[in-house]
Amino acid sequence: MSMRLAVVTTHPIQYYAPLFRRIAERDGVDLRVFYGWTGSTEASYDPGFEQEVEWDLPLLEGYDHTFVPNEADEPGTHHFRGLINPTLPAEVAEWDADAVLVFGWGWQSHLRVLRHFSGRIPVLFRGDSTLIDEERGLRRWARRAVLWWVYRHVDHALYVGRRNRAYFEAHGLIEDQLTWVPHAIDNGRFAEASDANEEARRWRNDIGISEDAPVVLFAGKLEAKKAPDVLLDAFLQLEDEQVHLVLVGSGPMEEELRGCGDGHPRVHFLGFQNQSRMPVVYRLGDVFVLPSRGPGETWGLAVNEAMACGRPVIVSSNVGCAPDLVDETNGAVVPSNDAGALRDALKDVLSDSEKQRRMGECSAERIRNWSIDEAAARTVAAVRSEVGISIRR
Repeated sequence: MSMRLAVVTTHPIQYYAPLFRRIAERDGVDLRVFYGWTGSTEASYDPGFEQEVEWDLPLLEGYDHTFVPNEADEPGTHHFRGLINPTLPAEVAEWDADAVLVFGWGWQSHLRVLRHFSGRIPVLFRGDSTLIDEERGLRRWARRAVLWWVYRHVDHALYVGRRNRAYFEAHGLIEDQLTWVPHAIDNGRFAEASDANEEARRWRNDIGISEDAPVVLFAGKLEAKKAPDVLLDAFLQLEDEQVHLVLVGSGPMEEELRGCGDGHPRVHFLGFQNQSRMPVVYRLGDVFVLPSRGPGETWGLAVNEAMACGRPVIVSSNVGCAPDLVDETNGAVVPSNDAGALRDALKDVLSDSEKQRRMGECSAERIRNWSIDEAAARTVAAVRSEVGISIRR
């Protein structure tokens, strides 16, 4: 008899669709994903990119799913009342789920599901929050009190890395309630992309970068949180006349960045690139940089993608994945908002092509364990354990 797992999440996301497909493929698991909003399954305005976005990879194939009617006046994930789905608990209950896995609590509907099913069926939770940006003083303790109450409704949390585990522990969850489930991307899509190296070589040539020139790459939203301005400042401080900087993406800081660097002959703005193009994008660079200052850079899945493409990575200390994925063997971790430290790290990595090669190999090797297969297996094992405990009770 199959175990019926209901997943409650906001909208189809390119990083989670492969995980849902892999869970659905496992024997003895009947999965249904309950979405509260359509998101970018159709073209919609993304304020982070400041443009219409419609992902060009299939987000709904290979697993059972349903869209629950959303009655929010302003649908979306950017505020608590962006997901108001009155029929959601009833739809999950009618499907006769053995357990429910909720992705995030910061929307009205998700908090309602946590409260509704607590004590009825096992409630599992997945999020990637950290304590990096936690406020000090009375506001910190007030927020912690609220979060202790929220997580009282959770039987088991799936933590994605060290900082996320520390966050759950700070809000009352104990060892027996925690399972590591890696924050993973579809590694194979990036590592095994046919012709991506040749496409990247041609692209570099088209934008005027010679084959042997070192390239620093940023890919993401051009927004304050991700601090592309710090990277541009660090690059402009480099004395190496051979190094190029490639910025891929769009967003609120684009005009400011172009004002500072668009006239520079070795700074290249390539605009927004869709998902199918990203394996080529990462191969444009010899080192990938995510210099985020926060708040809210809870993980940084672009780092996983760059590592799967065999690239050294430099991240700031505010990037959530830093303790798990990055050290001196595959790149560097530098203080956030410190262009000088970032400049020095770039000099070190770019000084030796053999060092770059070794770091890239280390990245590719390390990220293999942070896989969709591992995430699916660990998710199912955690759910089975909680369902078994519920039955024994």
